[in-house]
Amino acid sequence: MDFKELQEKVVANAINYWKKYNVVIDQDFSLLKLYEELWEYSQAVLIHRKKSRPEKFLPENESKEEVAKELADVVWMAIVNAHVFWIDLEEALSKKWIKK
Repeated sequence: MDFKELQEKVVANAINYWKKYNVVIDQDFSLLKLYEELWEYSQAVLIHRKKSRPEKFLPENESKEEVAKELADVVWMAIVNAHVFWIDLEEALSKKWIKK
């Protein structure tokens, strides 16, 4: 799957999800949701590194899986943000990080 196809599938999934829950995907919501996902990712990393309350600790493989899931959510919301801000994310990534 190429990057554009991935973006299209992520956005379609987000639209379907929010239609189901009657949520409007606008720039404000998308930005705030990205912050939420970043918080959840950071929490998963802290748990994985055993830098949280001991009752939150998980076995190594489970905590790493949680980190992966939360990072996927961050990427998902970054793609949704690109969509609502009319940004070609592939082009932006290429300009910023590949074609320097």
